Amino acid sequence: MSQKATATATPAKQPAAFRGSAWFKLVWIVPVAILLVLVIVVGAQLFRATESGLNFLTTYPGEAHLPEWAPVGFPAWLAWQHGINALLMVFVIKSGWQIRTTQRPALYFTRNNKGIVRTKRAPKKISINLWLHIATDTLWVLNGIVFYVLIFVTAQWTRIVPISWDVMPNAISAGIQYASLNWPTEDGWVNYNSLQLLTYFAIVFIVAPLSIITGLRMSPSWPSNTTRLNKAFPIEAARAMHFPLMLAFTGFIVLHIALVLATGALRNLNHMYAANDATNWLVFWIFVASVVVMAGAWLALRPMTLRVIASTMGNVTRN
Repeated sequence: MSQKATATATPAKQPAAFRGSAWFKLVWIVPVAILLVLVIVVGAQLFRATESGLNFLTTYPGEAHLPEWAPVGFPAWLAWQHGINALLMVFVIKSGWQIRTTQRPALYFTRNNKGIVRTKRAPKKISINLWLHIATDTLWVLNGIVFYVLIFVTAQWTRIVPISWDVMPNAISAGIQYASLNWPTEDGWVNYNSLQLLTYFAIVFIVAPLSIITGLRMSPSWPSNTTRLNKAFPIEAARAMHFPLMLAFTGFIVLHIALVLATGALRNLNHMYAANDATNWLVFWIFVASVVVMAGAWLALRPMTLRVIASTMGNVTRN
């Protein structure tokens, strides 16, 4: 066959290959998702137009009352914590994804059994991606411990922990308002709506601790001689949970950023970056700069870059 005939035959094979791929089997999800969204929006709008819907939304406007002693606004330490957490999550998510998708790592790391941390067990050789995941997870956990201590010392916990049962109907109310495209009034400086509160509670007190526990279970430092503990919490269960927990984090981050920008970007960014209730454009550019830094960090996470850093903590090899 001539080169010309081969060239014309190749494109014809591509659609056929796509139709036979796993991705083509998922194409039906797109129209179904669009139809589902339309049904939810129309259903929420019809409910709001009824007398029962109006009474429900009037009784439960979407946010539960905070105690009188609850703090107003955000302290500076919380803004710093938020920024550090966002940067660390870039490393955590990328390294976690690389661990799952990389069949043959470019480099391997073996820690030095010296220095501050010394164990009797021989150090294990792990992939450079796993080393990055463990290292950044450790920093993320330390940052989280500081966060937990400070929110309870300063009573900031009242803003993300449900303290009354009316948070549930108010969360349903907020969900109906979002679904009807007539969103609830936002005043995060004073009080989150109940759907936000429950979401933050789930991320901070459920998803994050489970991610830490399942990660520890899968780590090379987990004790292998604890038979009862390993039987009660098998590594297969940890593996089945850990990746979906990362997807939950990723989905939350995407939705969180979208709502921050869609519900009063300047004011929300000032809450997050400057710990004030102003609408300063300078903070917007600080936000843009932080995104550039995180994107640069994501691109910089290459094997050769990691080799320089990891070699200060152990031995880095190609095999």
